[in-house]
Amino acid sequence: MAEANVIKPDLEFVKKIMNSGGESLKKCYQCATCSVVCNVTPEDKPFPRKEMIQAQWGLKDKLFSNPDIWLCHQCSDCTAYCPRGAKPGEVLGAIRKLSIEHYAFPSFLGKAVGDPKYLLGLLAVPVVIFLTVLGYLGHLRIPEGEISYAEKFMPVLAVEAIFIAAALFACLGFFAGVVRYWRDLKSGAELSTNKWQRMVKGPIPVIIINTILEFMTHRRFQKCEVTKDRSNAHMFVFFGFAGLAIAAVWALVYLYGYEFFGIKTSGIFNFGLSPYPLHDPMKIFANISALALFAGILQVIMNRKNNAEKAGNGSYYDWLFISIILTIVTTGILSEVLRLADIAALAYPVYFIHLVFVFFLFAYAPFSKMAHMAYRTTALVFAKYSGREDKKYS
Repeated sequence: MAEANVIKPDLEFVKKIMNSGGESLKKCYQCATCSVVCNVTPEDKPFPRKEMIQAQWGLKDKLFSNPDIWLCHQCSDCTAYCPRGAKPGEVLGAIRKLSIEHYAFPSFLGKAVGDPKYLLGLLAVPVVIFLTVLGYLGHLRIPEGEISYAEKFMPVLAVEAIFIAAALFACLGFFAGVVRYWRDLKSGAELSTNKWQRMVKGPIPVIIINTILEFMTHRRFQKCEVTKDRSNAHMFVFFGFAGLAIAAVWALVYLYGYEFFGIKTSGIFNFGLSPYPLHDPMKIFANISALALFAGILQVIMNRKNNAEKAGNGSYYDWLFISIILTIVTTGILSEVLRLADIAALAYPVYFIHLVFVFFLFAYAPFSKMAHMAYRTTALVFAKYSGREDKKYS
């Protein structure tokens, strides 16, 4: 006779799921419609039905060590077709939020970023940092004359020092979280016995490269039906961010190429201190990237509004990330427009807000929805490594 397994429900964890955006969890009656209509689920052990069972019982350890909560891209096909309105996509989104909190380092930030009552405190950190620097430099007043953010307001070295510290802090958080997550994945998942799937397993570096390419092309998002426009919106946001990152490095080459290597302005390339003319290739590239990001985040917002009835409204956690991105790109564009219009009384405060929210995005990245990039990529890598990958995506 088979040995019985005793399951001890964690009711507190069930409450956390419901309070984090999965309030419809109890409506699920296990009809499996969600797994049937999902276009991104693997054929072996499909989701999200089993995750809904585990969530209803509060089986936290099984959920967190399960790569499938991250293989879910919240297409919302399952939510749209659920006959009971259980919204499996929203429930899995809540579980992912709690997973990020679980692996967060330091742990208190994982909880703080997902709780609206801590928002002002989190924003206060960069506000105090930048005000302290401005006070030390004697730049608390609006500078007179031609607008120059770097020379008259916040020097480049000060901005770099603050953002490098924030980036190192974020990298430490990501590393600690992903290492713990990978360990739990290896202890909680079974390797597939399917011969074809075993062939998918290969050297980890190759798997990582293939996964990153898949992530960049958004192939899985294109399988979504109800929210199929999400693929284009995410592409604009992703490549807008990537373009701005490249432009930032390009600007550093201009700045330090001039200072350390004595490279002077040559042709259309303007080495030296900013601001740079609008016809400079770096400036053109940066502005195009900013507009792509702006268009992408607006499309994300419109898609969420248009699909709210079928896909759900989204949680505070979702909208915090969207709001941060929108604020960053809006204040970034306005900083340039107001500088060109020579409206100093608005330009410097808007630029200050821009710096605060850029700090917020990167310093708290391991604890916000931006962490999806790290954990979802890790789960996709593990899916290939373990043979859980569906052959449709190889």
